[in-house]
Amino acid sequence: MNESGLRFDDTVPVTTVEVRDPAVESIPASERVVVGEKVTHRLAQRPASYEVLRYVRPVVKRRDTGGLLAARAPANVLERTSADVSLLAGMLVDKFRHHLPLHRQHRRMADAGIAVSRASLTNWAGRAADLLGPVAAAQTAHVLESRVLAMDETPIKAGVREPGKMRQGYFWPIYGEDDEIVFPFAPTREHRHVEAFLGDFEGVLSSDGYEAYARYAAKRSGVRHAQCWAHCRRTFEQARDGEPEAAGASLALIGALYANEKAIRTRKLKGAAKLAFRRERSVPAAARFFAWCRGQLARPDLLPRSPLAKALNYALEREAGLSVYLSDADVAIDTNDLERALRPIPAGRRNWLFAWTEVGAERVGVVQGLLATCTLQGVDPYAYLVDVLQRVGRHPASRAVELTPRVWRTMFADDPLRSDLDRARDPPGT
Repeated sequence: MNESGLRFDDTVPVTTVEVRDPAVESIPASERVVVGEKVTHRLAQRPASYEVLRYVRPVVKRRDTGGLLAARAPANVLERTSADVSLLAGMLVDKFRHHLPLHRQHRRMADAGIAVSRASLTNWAGRAADLLGPVAAAQTAHVLESRVLAMDETPIKAGVREPGKMRQGYFWPIYGEDDEIVFPFAPTREHRHVEAFLGDFEGVLSSDGYEAYARYAAKRSGVRHAQCWAHCRRTFEQARDGEPEAAGASLALIGALYANEKAIRTRKLKGAAKLAFRRERSVPAAARFFAWCRGQLARPDLLPRSPLAKALNYALEREAGLSVYLSDADVAIDTNDLERALRPIPAGRRNWLFAWTEVGAERVGVVQGLLATCTLQGVDPYAYLVDVLQRVGRHPASRAVELTPRVWRTMFADDPLRSDLDRARDPPGT
């Protein structure tokens, strides 16, 4: 046990950081003598390993006055804790990117010879998420400035309903046109949350077939509702067992639309050229698909409640929404980019299972949105968090958008703030 309550055994690596005070060093050497040391310990982390930083601060006695001087303990992201910024970043990356719950991280620390309470880990992770809250809010504001948005909803257990049972809540991920994603949380799946999160958005809203999005768009003249062809395709996949020939024909017709999108990517078509290609190739292909759907619905042998009939009705009821991308080069054929970006939520849910409170779920959304956006922007999430957790406290709140991964990549990624752990291990001049 040391002065900060941190306990570790002799097997834990300890890195010493010499702390110097300019005020002390300005005193002539002949006028000072080292009479002792003050030592502070912090728990730090490298990826997949733990170390302890041992801060040594010489205690100097002035010969002329007898006064004692020592450098102050270095500032910490979370004051009055033994958690270094490297540990905070590592904890969040391990939990939200590698889906390692805090109780497993706690066990890993114990296996490494470190005794720290589970409650401390929870407290540190929550406080770190709170520091990132303004950055996530700035990212949300920028996402909502997009002309084209994709939106979905995914469940999470959040809050205790009664002993042994958790409440069902939902993240409502929103994907912006600059490859950013945010995860606002709501306690229900009610339609009103779409309006609450999107507000006065104007542009194109892409989604699956959940009617909440269609109703939101229908009430706003400035919003066009684009529907997802991938979700449409899945309904025909589900009809394969009962109607293999018809389902196969539908998948081939939809496949022609996706082949055209692949050709657009291969040719790197943009803007007007992309739109012209869609008009030439995809508009006729979509017309053939919808005509085929109407013909199939007219079959006398088709049972109204069969999977194929449901798929046909799903497509025809959404014909207008499925056709939006044909007249707008900025709209994707589906919401697959959003679905790929939100995968960490269900993957994490299978590991950390639930959030004890709705506040905890909101914190999950804050961190997950930033880390998922790091992936989309090609940013190292660990380096990002080490920098931003140190920077956010002194960065102007009005410029919080500069700390979002999209902007951070251009402003700070080339020379990020590093942890004392990294600085102590790197030789001088590197």
